[in-house]
Amino acid sequence: MKRDQSGFTLIEIAIVLVIIGLLLGGVLKGQELINSAKVKNLAADFKNVPVFVYGYQDKFKALPGDDASIGTASTHVTGATACAPAAANKCATGNGVIDGSWNATAITDESYIFWQQVRLAGLAPGSTNTSVADYIPSNAVGGKIGITNSGANNPITLPSPLKGSYIVCSGAIAGKFAKQLDITMDDSNTATGSMMVLDPANASTAIATNLIADDTPYTVCMGF
Repeated sequence: MKRDQSGFTLIEIAIVLVIIGLLLGGVLKGQELINSAKVKNLAADFKNVPVFVYGYQDKFKALPGDDASIGTASTHVTGATACAPAAANKCATGNGVIDGSWNATAITDESYIFWQQVRLAGLAPGSTNTSVADYIPSNAVGGKIGITNSGANNPITLPSPLKGSYIVCSGAIAGKFAKQLDITMDDSNTATGSMMVLDPANASTAIATNLIADDTPYTVCMGF
């Protein structure tokens, strides 16, 4: 007895393959757009912090975080917390430097209360309560953002110090994004220029572009 065998024709298989190809292309293109948006958001963080600094200086003739008026009768922003206790490289208020490490976690550092002062001045969004969990701003990938100076608290000093009056750092950035940021905002070399990537295995040292792993998280710093 003869049986009719059923199956896919070559045309049907070709159509299925085309559809699969279109779906894969759409997924890859969508991921590319998501990654591009993340890089743009990360770049915006680096561009926004100088606006906060210069906006505060223009308004009050003082540096946010280093503002000596805080706690006095002539305070520029109401409700601000004074940096305390006074300490070299952390809290020398009024010396024209934003003292403290970029990733400081207490009001002992000017770099920590910086965020409260720019927010109270109406320059930046976020909580002015220094004790809440989300007080320190986060970037598009969940890493912390901070500011410091190019002197004693410079996060990158090798192979040469990162230059700039102020330094902005942003953490937990995947290597592929870190490299793209440097291409977009600097000289495409993550160990030179105004933007550098911190080597997680070597303190205070910038890592070369060819040594950066795409999926490893890094801290990216920019001087201005």
